[in-house]
Amino acid sequence: MSRIGNWPISIPEKVTVNVTDNNIIEVKGPKGEFRQAVSPEIKVKIEDNTIYFERNSELKKIKSLHGLYRALVNNMIIGVSEGFKTTLECVGVGFKAQNNGQVLELALGHSHTYFIELPEEIKVQTVTERGKNPIIILESFDKQLLGQVVAKIRSLRKPEPYKGKGVRILGETIRRKAGKTAAAAAK
Repeated sequence: MSRIGNWPISIPEKVTVNVTDNNIIEVKGPKGEFRQAVSPEIKVKIEDNTIYFERNSELKKIKSLHGLYRALVNNMIIGVSEGFKTTLECVGVGFKAQNNGQVLELALGHSHTYFIELPEEIKVQTVTERGKNPIIILESFDKQLLGQVVAKIRSLRKPEPYKGKGVRILGETIRRKAGKTAAAAAK
């Protein structure tokens, strides 16, 4: 079983972490701020710019919460100090991506164009170069929100296994399938 909950988290210089009496962790940094309620079964201690998580039981549910809260707080600290970035690639003939402020406009080979209004927490940038696939760059301090937006954009046209057309994360490998062949049909 994973022992991620036992790993300590070091706090960077520009980040402040507070734990209130009702087990709410507040993280503030240069890119934003978060609040996360923690289960009463998990104790949070801050010593020498390091956060420790301890559980008071060995039940399976408590063990899973131990790792969960440690991972959530770690993502919060990384988000407010460095931020998260995801790059999407639109693969297909005639696929286009543009942004007007917080509105992302996508032409993905359907009869209509998609207009997606992005939350204020996400910064969007599109890059279109001649002869290359359009690129969408999304940045945010909230990893969960960024993942939800990426999944929503990707769901508009998932990469298909025959030609590889669709919206994919840059560097993602798509398992390709062999198409039908005329020689096999003639037999």
